[in-house]
Amino acid sequence: MSDARPTTTRPDDFDAYWKEVIAELDATPIAAEEEALPLRSNEFCTAYSVRFTSIGPYRLFGYLSIPKGEGPFPTLVYLTRCQSVVEIIPQGDANEKRGRFAVFSLSARGQRMSDQPYAASYPGAFVEGIEDPRKYLFRGIVADCCRAVDYAISRPEVDRTRVAGMVANDLPLITSALRGGLTHLIASPDVFYGPMDRLSGDNGYPLDEFNDYLRAFPDRREVLARTLAYYETLFFAESVKVPALLWGDPAENAPLGEVMGAGVALQASEHSRYKDGMIQENWIAEQFGLPDTILPSHWK
Repeated sequence: MSDARPTTTRPDDFDAYWKEVIAELDATPIAAEEEALPLRSNEFCTAYSVRFTSIGPYRLFGYLSIPKGEGPFPTLVYLTRCQSVVEIIPQGDANEKRGRFAVFSLSARGQRMSDQPYAASYPGAFVEGIEDPRKYLFRGIVADCCRAVDYAISRPEVDRTRVAGMVANDLPLITSALRGGLTHLIASPDVFYGPMDRLSGDNGYPLDEFNDYLRAFPDRREVLARTLAYYETLFFAESVKVPALLWGDPAENAPLGEVMGAGVALQASEHSRYKDGMIQENWIAEQFGLPDTILPSHWK
């Protein structure tokens, strides 16, 4: 795609499509239930398993971690990484962060712990129901991300002025555009950012799900493009009003930056978990007004 804008045509009913999703979410009681998890708690935080409800209705799972001490606390909301399992914090992060941040980690529909009655296949999930925009799996997954934010900001321990939604895909940006609550976001525009412009036949996961789909159903290219147009990341960008850190090729993400304005930082990967991690941790600390960062011991 280089530095060109996606060529996707915005559907005439784009806004109506998403208003319908949000209206369905608003009509669905969250019905949250928490249970303490001593095994995942420690001297500086208490962990809980959370069950709560998204559209469908569909019962979801999440991990909640609350620092010990007096809140409210700056908060990290980890949205779905679109893979089988979910953790409280990503592997390799400093567990000690849970003593500073309230953390909520979503297991969206189909992921393990949220796999009843539907267990997603990875790969496979990105084309589940894609023939019909209203039956596409990610209609529900986007709603799940919005509902995760609803739950996080409902907690009295959460500082509502410092809530970052984060994960290495498009979902934090889409969620922020559709639902209030996030004050910052960290995203990696990818699978829904101009996907039809980037399909080469050998893109790597997850875009290869679309390549495989077209190899199996070569006459459905327009069907694929029609559904994906409702998820085009660029169409959400103008509704994002919070500071953002966007990972990826800055030239490719420039159209997003232009629409989102001065509050967005476009950051190329250094292809190093340590270097990228330092950039991200420093960005969060600066945005949240924290005195320092809490780093994994193997980074020091």
